[in-house]
Amino acid sequence: MAQVLQATIGDSEFDRDTAVTRRGEGVYDIDLSAGWTIINAVNGGYLLAVLGRALADALPHSDPFTISAHYLTASEPGPAVIRTDVVRTGRTLSTGQASLFQYDEDGREVERMRVLASYGDLDSLPDEIRTTAKPPAIPPIAQCLGPQDGPAPVSGSSAIIDRLMLRLDPATVGWAVGAPSGKGEMRAWFGLADGRDADPLALLLAVDALPPTAFELGIIGWVPTVELTVHVRSRPVPGPLRVAITTRNLAGGFLEEDAEVWDSADRLVAQSRQLARVGQG
Repeated sequence: MAQVLQATIGDSEFDRDTAVTRRGEGVYDIDLSAGWTIINAVNGGYLLAVLGRALADALPHSDPFTISAHYLTASEPGPAVIRTDVVRTGRTLSTGQASLFQYDEDGREVERMRVLASYGDLDSLPDEIRTTAKPPAIPPIAQCLGPQDGPAPVSGSSAIIDRLMLRLDPATVGWAVGAPSGKGEMRAWFGLADGRDADPLALLLAVDALPPTAFELGIIGWVPTVELTVHVRSRPVPGPLRVAITTRNLAGGFLEEDAEVWDSADRLVAQSRQLARVGQG
């Protein structure tokens, strides 16, 4: 049997598919990969990593500390342009904004999403931690369930699933057999399918890679993100991540999702909150 080599940071499908080409000052080109689509749209976490990579090039600091994105229209696989602006630079933090554009069938430019972010150096942060947060209780990976263990949750493209290592906590997959728990919770082990370890940009993907908590509320269909804010707290150590997402309030056709991402050293490495629309499919 041929040995399968593990991809490394900087040399993986994720890196190739998020790579941007600088056209000029503050302007970048990218061909959005169809490999990161779900239903008929490009995944929001992948898009956030794409813009995060452009901002890492445009700003004097390389690590996203906080990044907030507004998703204006659904992005499609294919060519896109990113325009960045440096808002402020300082000794420990720099702030920038970026927008992603594509063209419609009439050749008109359409803004797909816009982000505002602050970047710094994660390796320079102090080691002191004071927290009441605890890692999510998830069964071992071997006892959790992958996409191959159940039916496809929605119709349409699920190409992104082939690029992820997702193992869902059995307590959060009642929706897959028609018995949602009603708790609005989703928990899973997360990694990239080619074995690449997570870095800060991969954390931007991780917070938006699990099935929507709406599934466990008994709502199956597209749950498009309206706004997503991610706080990167630390550079993750090698190994699979644990992601826990909860929803407490669905009202007026919108819900929030609060996510925590923990690394294999039991450190909280990222947090996020997003507002999403339900009842779209």
